[in-house]
Parts: sequence; C-alpha cells; structure tokens
Amino acid sequence: MAGKQSPEYTESQIQVLEGLEAVRKRPGMYIGSTSVKGLHHLVYEIVDNSIDEALAGVCDRIQVTLYADGKVGVRDNGRGVPTGIHPKVGIPTLEVVLTMLHAGGKFGGGGYKVSGGLHGVGLSVVNALSSELVAYSRFGGALSVQHYAKGKPLDAVSEVEKTTETGFEVVFRPDAEIFEDVHFSFDTLATRLREQAFLNSGVLLSLYEESTGRQVRYHYTGGVVSFVEYLNLNREVIHPKPIAFGGEKDGVFVEAAVQYNDSYTETLFTFANTIRTLEGGSHEAGFKAALTRVCNDYARRLGLLKDADPNLSGDDVREGLTVILSVKLPEPQFEGQTKTKLGNSEVRGITEGIVADGLSTYFEENPSIAKRILEKAIQAVRAREAARKARELTRRKSVLESSALPGKLTDCSSKDPSESELYLVEGDSAGGSAKQGRDRQFQAILPLRGKILNVERARMDKILGNEEIRAMITAIGTGIGNEFDITKARYHRVVIMTDADVDGSHIRTLLLTFFYRYMTPLIEAGYVYIAQPPLYLVKKGKQERYLYDDAALESLMKEWGGHDNINIQRYKGLGEMNAEQLWETTMNPETRTLLRVELEDAAAADWIFTVLMGDKVESRRDFIQENAHQVRNLDTVG
Repeated sequence: MAGKQSPEYTESQIQVLEGLEAVRKRPGMYIGSTSVKGLHHLVYEIVDNSIDEALAGVCDRIQVTLYADGKVGVRDNGRGVPTGIHPKVGIPTLEVVLTMLHAGGKFGGGGYKVSGGLHGVGLSVVNALSSELVAYSRFGGALSVQHYAKGKPLDAVSEVEKTTETGFEVVFRPDAEIFEDVHFSFDTLATRLREQAFLNSGVLLSLYEESTGRQVRYHYTGGVVSFVEYLNLNREVIHPKPIAFGGEKDGVFVEAAVQYNDSYTETLFTFANTIRTLEGGSHEAGFKAALTRVCNDYARRLGLLKDADPNLSGDDVREGLTVILSVKLPEPQFEGQTKTKLGNSEVRGITEGIVADGLSTYFEENPSIAKRILEKAIQAVRAREAARKARELTRRKSVLESSALPGKLTDCSSKDPSESELYLVEGDSAGGSAKQGRDRQFQAILPLRGKILNVERARMDKILGNEEIRAMITAIGTGIGNEFDITKARYHRVVIMTDADVDGSHIRTLLLTFFYRYMTPLIEAGYVYIAQPPLYLVKKGKQERYLYDDAALESLMKEWGGHDNINIQRYKGLGEMNAEQLWETTMNPETRTLLRVELEDAAAADWIFTVLMGDKVESRRDFIQENAHQVRNLDTVG
C-alpha cells in the first residue's frame, strides 16, 4: 500500500559501495557490458589514455601485447604517471589513478587540453575488473611498479631501477568472474588501433600476439586523408585525391577529408577527441548543413540547377560520399556514458563554418571536379523520385494491418515485437518445413526465392523494385535508410536461416550487406541473428546426435570408437530436414544456437563489404587468395 514501509526495510539495507566496489558490482555501467565487446573495451580505455598523451604532444609510440598466458599489456612513451604522495589524498599519485574514480589529469589543472577515455575513470575501471594488474611508471628518472588484484593494491609503489625513459605501462588479466569470455581477438584490436593511427597522424601503434607471432604496425602521416583513401581503396573514385580541409576556432579543432566514389551509399565516420561518435551529434550536423548549402550554391552558379528547380537534398549530395570528420575540443559533452553522440552546441556552428569555407575554396579552385560531383548529385535527384514511388509499395498504414503484409509471409500470433521472431528462409522447400515446425505464437516465416539483389551495386530505386527486398522491408516494418525507425520493428529477432553450402553462404552475405547498408540500426540494436543448422546427423543404433562442425564430429568418432555400424548424414540444405528435425535443431529456443550479428568496427565492416560485394574483381581475388588458408569447410562440385 502506498506510503507504508515494510518492517524489514531499515537503514542497514541501504548499500553503500565505496571506491571500485561499485564498478565490480555494476560493470555494465562503466564499460557497456561484460560480453566480448566489454572485454575489448578494457584495452580501448588504456589505449585512449595513451592517445591522450599523444594529443598533448608527448607520446608517439603505443604498443599492445597479447601474452600467451591470457594477459594483455599496453605501453606508451608518454610522460608516465607521477609517483609522489598526492597532496589531497595522502597516498602515491600512481595509486590514486589506479584506485579512485574520476582521478586523473583530465579534470582541470592543465594536464590535458583535449582528451578521450571514460572521463578519467578508465584506468581505475580496468583495475577493478582485472583479477591481477601490474602498473609500471617511468617517471622522474625512475621505473616504479605496483601490483593489484581486483582493484586492491597488493604492495606499495616501489622504485625498482633508474631509467632515462618515460612512459606508462599496464599489464592485466581480465577477471573471469566478471567477463563471459576472457579471450581477446587480434583482429578486433587491430582494427581499433588502425583507426586510432589514422586519426593521430605520426603516432605509431603496434599489436603483437605472443602465441602466434602475429604483429601489425600502423603509422600514417596523412591523417584523415589516409583514412578516406583506405575506405575508398576498393571503389572507383570520381576525383583522384580526397578533398581535405580544417581549421580552429575558440579552441575547437576541425579536420575533415571527403572523396566521392561511384557507389550509391554514403560512408560517414565522425569522431570527437578520437572517440567514434556512432550517433553523430553537433559536429556531424554542422558538416551536413555546410555540404548541402555549398553544393546548392555552386550548382546554381554553374547553371546545373535552374531557378525553378528545388534544392538538392542532403541525401542527394552525400550519395557516394566517403567522409572522415574529426573534431578536438577541451571539454566534450557526450550524450550517454559510452560516448555515442557529441552534444556541444557551439561545435555545430564552428564545424559548419570551417567546412563551408574549405569546400567553397576547393570548388572555386577545381571547377571540373566540382561539376562532376554536382552532376552525380543531380542524377541522385532523379533516382530519389523513382525510389519514392517504389517506396510507397513498402509502406504500411498500421503495424496491426495485416492486409499490407507480403503474401508469402506466414506471420506469428503475437503482436509483441519483443517476443516475436522473423525467420528469413532460403527457398520454398525449407520455408515449408519451417512453417510446419515453428511455434506459431512467436515465430514468423518469410521464404526468399533465389539470391536477392546485391545492394552494394544498386541504387535505391532498383533496390526497392526488387520483390524479395520489398517483402523484407514490409515485414520488418521499420522502413530503410533515412526513414528507418527502430520503434516500428515488428520483430526483435530477425533470423537469417540459409543452407550450409556455398549458395547459402552467398545468400547470407547478400542479406547482411542489405542490413548493413540500409538497416544499420537493426544490427546495432542486436536484432539480427544467424541460425546455426546442424552439419551432420550421426546415428549409432538407437543413438542420434546432431553436430554443428567438423570438430564435434571428430570428437564423437573418438567417443564412439571410429566409423564402424555408424551412419553419418551430411546436411547441405535445410530442405533435407523435416519439420520436426528443423524445430529440434535450429528453431527451438531451448536447444538452438543463434549467432547475434554485431557491428564491432564500422570501418572494417565497410571495407570488407566493399571488397566482397563491390565491382573491383582484382580486390576480391586478392582478398580470397590472402585468406584461402583460413577456409575450414569447402563444398566441392562433382
């Protein structure tokens, strides 16, 4: 009853978490999650601290090492951390930054003009979530060391030797009691370090994996220009060199590089103090406004737009555009703990002014390139009108109005998106088994005929003219592109279920390309999954086992004593399973395995989709040759 208190509810039940105990109690509040993504975030936080030293002009080398025993180390050649007694706290300053939240050189005092990281909590959070950690500070002519376990010091800060070097180094082991998985991915870390090397011109970032001997070194002197060239490496560009411009006003530094290619999608990556701003913010808004304004002004001056013609839209002028926008400012205001949107209102006007000046100057000095860019935008206008007409076919008046749904969709009974699933199934045969085997309450089935259109090579009007894609858009309910609205999703699990053969893999890649290019927020929300149908059905007498990979088959063969009186059926198509088998192995929430598609590194994803699905055959051939040794299951014809 309102206003009445339980007799057990007393002051003693109010829990006060001091220091790093709060981090261990609620790690997700500080690093986003305890999944593999959160695990890698630990390394990012330490690297970001070193990047802050680079931004201050006192560091140009950062080394990350994955040790064979599961530890990871990050070392820089910055200033190191002071080790003397902190005047306010009364303990060594090194211990302060390792054990106290919101302690560091980022909170005034002139330590850093600009910085990234978790607003100064990064180092102490990593310490709290590590089962063991050793900190090395090369500062003031000495190397000092301190050991920790789960955020608590095991010994005092001690000076172990004299040195002329400076810098900070941390070696830590993520706590297996906290994280679901404590194995780091070399490739995931490499893509992050490459990104930081692009954004911090002249800084050498390297990664070494002790168990395999793999090593990469990233060092770019071209900054954001090099980043754009990397992203457009496998595309046909409209002008040979990226357009680069930048400037500073009121302590805000703006740097941008843009280059147009012949694709139909935009690639826009924005950063604030080298932190990726996934949701954009004021700097991105300023860039877009400047680009649209300058393109319209110049198109009218060249006579490409007549007085009666409407202005080019933002979508028109960004078609086929690759952009890297980086701003650096003293006190960034990020919306959300994990920094996905820049909120500083003053940055919009500053960015808009610098971009408008830079782009206008370039157009004036390069009129032939400006004309090619604007002609592409005007072609986009015509395609946009055709797309508008095609898009009308995909719209629904109401989520509950089933008459607007595609005829081939077998919908579920539930109208609650959070419990509803949509299976995208390859072919009518598998679609039939899935419809019979599903749970009608929450599982919907949409069979797709053949291979859908490769959206990497198509404009919006052609995409929306494709029947299979139109059916998916209508069934999912969110719309696509700039009209995408995640709140209108009819299903919170969209499951790609294709055959375990070459054609199935191709269809899966085509679907992922579509989702990445036109429904990116669906992936970011964690709504896209890949079903894992079994590869084998193995029978011995009355025993039956479904196996999902060759390793499991090999293990079972050893367990059952070889191949004698044993029957092995290799599934190549979902249609080979009856409804009961498909439910039992692939669709039953109690027994199935689903892989959630995550967008860990957007730049790497953009690059790989361009290589695999784009027009450049040479790039695709080179990629296949370089990675052929990693193939584990290869279907052969004959």
